[in-house]
Amino acid sequence: MLKDNHSWTIEAKSSLIDLKLREVWAYRDLLGLLVRRDFVSFYKQTILGPLWFFIQPLFTTIIFTFIFGNLAGISTDGLPKPLFYMAGITAWNYFADCLTKTSTVFKDNANIFGKVYFPRLIMPLSIVVSNLVRFGVQMILFLMLVAYYYFTGASFQITWAIALFPVIVVLMALLGLGTGMIISAMTTKYRDLAFLVTFGVQLLMYATSVIYPLSTAIEKYPAYSWIIEFNPMTPIIETFRYGFLGEGAFSWGALGYATGITMLFLILGIVIFNKVEKTFVDTV
Repeated sequence: MLKDNHSWTIEAKSSLIDLKLREVWAYRDLLGLLVRRDFVSFYKQTILGPLWFFIQPLFTTIIFTFIFGNLAGISTDGLPKPLFYMAGITAWNYFADCLTKTSTVFKDNANIFGKVYFPRLIMPLSIVVSNLVRFGVQMILFLMLVAYYYFTGASFQITWAIALFPVIVVLMALLGLGTGMIISAMTTKYRDLAFLVTFGVQLLMYATSVIYPLSTAIEKYPAYSWIIEFNPMTPIIETFRYGFLGEGAFSWGALGYATGITMLFLILGIVIFNKVEKTFVDTV
């Protein structure tokens, strides 16, 4: 007599807010394989390989320092310019990578989705995790820069808010994940949105305190500074800088606002993702 050892049942109908965490945990090996695939495939047949993790933020910091710090003379709150820009770039890159790559997850993996069943949430989660590896490497570069300026006597200090660093990383990951899943559902029908996202994320960076401190935006452009203040990434970056460098417009209210927006986008993303995953193969 056969025993019924099934762990779950695949059904056509399920709750829109069901994360299927039990199934995701059961497929954790697949998650690890996808993370490895993303890492290997991206740098396969490249000369420098993982060194691009360092090169991209380093050259971006140099360009920002020259253009915005020296030519434009934008304030950096008294911090060394490379250190100021590296902090913003490191935080922004993780969010931007999670958003842009998650926004095309349906289109990029349609051939896999149409052949075999697995929890679809595995795909966007693998993107967040693989980007976390890249973020970790770039954090090493940032910490090396912090150490250099510390031992050369630069004026900055590490504050208690550095303890919020894990919270900041989670917020960046969830905000990119939630926003990306919302957009990914739309790109199944409207392919040109993928181009708009790439372009839009670049523009969105200028509406975030990556290349200037929030205090400067409020002081010089009070009529438009609300756009920057209501950007949920602004409190996250400001908290990041305040924790590691001692400068930034940190407040619990702003961080709470960013957390609320992140949770809202995450819930919407999960609902829309779960709704679209059932029929997207017919439209991709």
